[in-house]
Amino acid sequence: MRKHVLILLAIFVLVGVAVFAWLAWPDRARLSVDQVAGRQPTIQAPREQVIPTVNIAKPVGWTNGAKPSVAQGLTIRSFATGFDHPRWLYELPNGDVLVAETNSPPRPSAGLVQRVMNFFLGRAGAAVPSANRITLLRDTDGDGVADVKTPFMTGLNSPFGMVLFDGQLYIADTDALVRVPYREGETKITARPEKVVPLNPAGNHWARNVIASGDGQTLFVSVGSSSNIAENGMDAEKYRAAILQVWPKDKNWRIYAAGLRNPNGMAINPGNGRLWTVVNERDMLGSDLAPDYLTQVEFGDHFGWPWYYWGGYPDTRVEPANPALQQYVKRPDYALGPHVAALGLTFSKGARLGDRFAKGVFIGEHGSWNRKPASGYKVVFVPFGANNFPVANAKPVEVVGDFLNAKGEAQGRPVGVIVDKTGGLLVADDVGNVVWKVSAAR
Repeated sequence: MRKHVLILLAIFVLVGVAVFAWLAWPDRARLSVDQVAGRQPTIQAPREQVIPTVNIAKPVGWTNGAKPSVAQGLTIRSFATGFDHPRWLYELPNGDVLVAETNSPPRPSAGLVQRVMNFFLGRAGAAVPSANRITLLRDTDGDGVADVKTPFMTGLNSPFGMVLFDGQLYIADTDALVRVPYREGETKITARPEKVVPLNPAGNHWARNVIASGDGQTLFVSVGSSSNIAENGMDAEKYRAAILQVWPKDKNWRIYAAGLRNPNGMAINPGNGRLWTVVNERDMLGSDLAPDYLTQVEFGDHFGWPWYYWGGYPDTRVEPANPALQQYVKRPDYALGPHVAALGLTFSKGARLGDRFAKGVFIGEHGSWNRKPASGYKVVFVPFGANNFPVANAKPVEVVGDFLNAKGEAQGRPVGVIVDKTGGLLVADDVGNVVWKVSAAR
């Protein structure tokens, strides 16, 4: 009996040492975020980690009237409150705003690694059940605050992206692109969703986005990778780490672009009708690698994941290697900095926030979990030039900030961003459970 007790104690000690090592093995950044941002970021040698840096901002929410800060000349207020993880936003033609209240589907709990991962997700507020709901907001009196807030659709499966196309509302669930008929002005949909195409579900990146193409003929659907660097094999990554092109009428689809670890936000450039996306890059190469990025995407592009990052830098951890691919890997157009978790993306067309923000993109950076010091946790603006690409030598400009308090706790975390019919910027905050509205100061 005593022998068994000693063995059990030894196991507990080993687990304790492992957890302590996990928490006490940080790789600290040697570069600023700005040095790893822009059209020509600094790419240092990787610092590979067996134990990842863990620096999770504890979610505490907004208290005592606190709210995010904004750039000079702007003001911010809550457009609506009382949500359950509002992640994504979509404005209907009549100005109603749809909010996807959503979270990861249930994750497996078998195995020590998965249990530890679930523990850290819980620390970040990301392990609660998904509300699986789309809520409708309407500002009937034009005062900048939604006075109608009502459940629009329920019973979905970790819904995220939404788009109105040919009279039907398409919703990107974690496991399928679905659609329902839509009539302008209605405040509730009870129709059973029709499946358009299946999507490989869950994994590390569960959120699926959908937008209409620039020519209005097809849809683009983003599907992030199941893992960090395909450590579970490429079979688990089939039709993932990619943007799909879907023909909704006959329910056909193809891979439009690949090698994109998590291409969450997508938007069409109003200047030329081209597709752009923001991508979350890989982990455990240190606090300075690899940069998340913003890029234009063309049919047939491959951005390197999992074998390469930033246009051809090899990730030697990935086996088997793929040297034949290197010469074909496309370099992204603009780096956003390491581990910022760029998710939201919208072009500034229609924004009435001053000349500084007249041409470019707004990006919601959800914030790092594995960088010291933390990065992201803000909404930034990247200015574009007359050539419809980011301005040379420009760095991301903070538009909305102070989501972390003085203790490094998360009062909020920005995700989806859209420009609404009034020219304001709406920001979904999935920790503060608020949709914020940014306007020009009077």
